[in-house]
Amino acid sequence: MKERNNKMELLGSAPVPKALMALGVPIMIGMLINALYNLVDAYFVGGLGESPMGAISVVFPLGQVVVGLGLMFGNGAASYLSRLLGRGDKDTANKVASTALYGSVLIGAIIIILATIFLKPILYFLGATDTIMPYALTYARIYIISCIFNVFNVTMNNIVSSEGAAKTTMCALLLGAVMNICLDPIFIYVLNMGVAGAAIATAISQFISTLVYLSYALRKKSAFSFSVKEFCPTKQILAEILKIGVPTLTFQLLTSLSIALINRAANGYGDAVIAGMGAVSRVTSMGTLVVFGFLKGFQPIAGFSYGAKKFDRLREAIKTSILWSTTFCVIVGLVMVLFSTQIISQFANGNADMISVGQKAFVASGFSFMLFGFYTVYSSLLLALGKGAAGFIIGALRQGICFVPIILILPIVWDMSGILYAQPIADVISAIITAFMALHLHKELARTEAKFISEKQELQ
Repeated sequence: MKERNNKMELLGSAPVPKALMALGVPIMIGMLINALYNLVDAYFVGGLGESPMGAISVVFPLGQVVVGLGLMFGNGAASYLSRLLGRGDKDTANKVASTALYGSVLIGAIIIILATIFLKPILYFLGATDTIMPYALTYARIYIISCIFNVFNVTMNNIVSSEGAAKTTMCALLLGAVMNICLDPIFIYVLNMGVAGAAIATAISQFISTLVYLSYALRKKSAFSFSVKEFCPTKQILAEILKIGVPTLTFQLLTSLSIALINRAANGYGDAVIAGMGAVSRVTSMGTLVVFGFLKGFQPIAGFSYGAKKFDRLREAIKTSILWSTTFCVIVGLVMVLFSTQIISQFANGNADMISVGQKAFVASGFSFMLFGFYTVYSSLLLALGKGAAGFIIGALRQGICFVPIILILPIVWDMSGILYAQPIADVISAIITAFMALHLHKELARTEAKFISEKQELQ
């Protein structure tokens, strides 16, 4: 009861900065740690040459699709589980948790089997060249199979977070990340296993995280029981899970699609371009995940304040979130611009072509990344207020609605520059559209507040 009251205090009455830090920072750190897997692989594989580096860049979006299933079930179940725990409905909560966990693993396994069977044509579709393909096949055969652990981990991460067990989540993610950092150089260079070593290191690391969650569940530390008998995919449970889960999966699919389209567009310019753009995507994703994690704390505050008609608190939460996220994005963007050559050099192993491409892409992405916090805040805000369609549109602008037509057309008329600047141009357009939608939203909130005040005065 005390824990529940503390959460209510954070949502409704605690100083907004304190509430944002308490709710957002743990999730932000967890998401950042999880992103380290791909960045660490890229760093160590970069020493093997442009083709191996290109290979992991090509395989990356496929892995993200598989992991998206875990996000769909885990993130979809989390909000429902929180409400059920609040109501004291333990039986339904157990059914939801078990359905989410076993459902994600089952569907994940099916997708992994299909991906393994059709691996070569999938990799060609994702942009693999003839020189990249042997490395991509070697890496993907191990990495994709090991994604079953990641599906389990991502699902459990969200479920465990819904019951407030932040320490368990942090332990699982941190232990896995540290193991990956330690094992990558051993398997890649000491044992001379190349890209296969990178995939094996990642697989072992993911399995270690899985063991942490399994231990947590088997020792009955969780508020939920994860039993096969509780697996109950009823219409109501699936509807509640998919209501939030499907948009989450869609965003993940759009991210994968955008990377795949970049790789395909870069296909004709050589492995160095694919490898360079892949390094930029990974570094940028670290920044985006920090913002996404922080805004996971903003959403419940915004939703609670709107529901409680605390408009002053809602405005403060919006202003603070925009200020903090934009400040972070500007700092990261400036680092990418000012140290572009130094950053890409960490992944290029002295490859001049890769450094040249990556340097230009980092500069362009650095400037456009400064806008990322602004439109992501409003996407999160609209979803929190129950305005799903508008929130989805803003969320899909950057790597979907704006990006897809740009990356398909621009390289045709602007050659390689079209590849380098497609995402930055999409970012700018997304920010402009968001600004207009934000103005409309604030007018709507002002009308809602005025109506509420008028009704309150009439009652007095």
